Amino acid sequence: MLEGGARPLALLVPAGASAMIAEKLAVSSPRMTGPSNEMSMPAGASGTFAIGGVLSVHRLGFGAMRLPGMRGEPGSRSAAREILREAVQLGVDLIDTAQVYGRSEELIADALHPYPEGLVIATKGGLRRGGHPDGRPERLRADCEDSLRRLRLDTIDLWQLHRIDPEVPVEDQFGVISELRDEGKIRFVGVSEVSVDELHRARELIDIATVQNRFNIADQTAGDVLGACEADGIGFLPWAPMAMGELARSPSSLASVAARHGATPAQIALTWLLHRSPVMLPIPGTGSPLHLRENANAALIELSDNDLLALDHGTQRPS
Repeated sequence: MLEGGARPLALLVPAGASAMIAEKLAVSSPRMTGPSNEMSMPAGASGTFAIGGVLSVHRLGFGAMRLPGMRGEPGSRSAAREILREAVQLGVDLIDTAQVYGRSEELIADALHPYPEGLVIATKGGLRRGGHPDGRPERLRADCEDSLRRLRLDTIDLWQLHRIDPEVPVEDQFGVISELRDEGKIRFVGVSEVSVDELHRARELIDIATVQNRFNIADQTAGDVLGACEADGIGFLPWAPMAMGELARSPSSLASVAARHGATPAQIALTWLLHRSPVMLPIPGTGSPLHLRENANAALIELSDNDLLALDHGTQRPS
């Protein structure tokens, strides 16, 4: 359920942009169709996707798991505020967080509330520290209502079940989520770390707008789930989209393509995701303003067919 074309290229070069990317920023492009006040928003060049067929967002978002100050470190609240505000200035209008990410939701509200029009905050519940699912209906309800309070929202645009709890009947988990949606506390529902069968079962119980699974150029294990999302226009949010440790062990084709574009391997990994599927919504996170700008500029890179062949040849997709 793609919408329109990509947004305009930026004419201002954020710090950290490569020379080749800077050259692209300085010239016209057939993709530049938006108003002039969008010209400094490189994330807009990633194109758009309509979550649930309704909420239009730029495909390149921001993940808030690595924000400074999530554990209450001294002096870090202002750093988090600056990163979040700059992300929005760069054209990001989809921010992903979770109840379990420490103070992330509070930091988002502190930096951005009242929220600019069109900004979509996606959050998650149903997971405890240490990665333990907790799908008890009373806990899912508490997680959602706590997120509403911390984010200062009346309705969460996209609420995702962080993990399906194998110890709780799935009907009970999605039953309370349906109640929360009917009460107006949730607008659209997503799931995270699911198999194709689990996605199918969830969709029998409730409309699913997005899936969030681990996926990157070095780990395409969830390719079958991505295919199922493509078939039905479900948004796919790949977590660990760059997997920096794995990128270091990736084939030399990644470094070669990056060198040809005057980009970093991480930027090419993000660009590859955007080319991989029209339902792909990467949400790279960072605590560094420099890396934030580099990530946004990845949307400006146009991979050739030869680039994509080289990258696909250097990786092994699941059959």
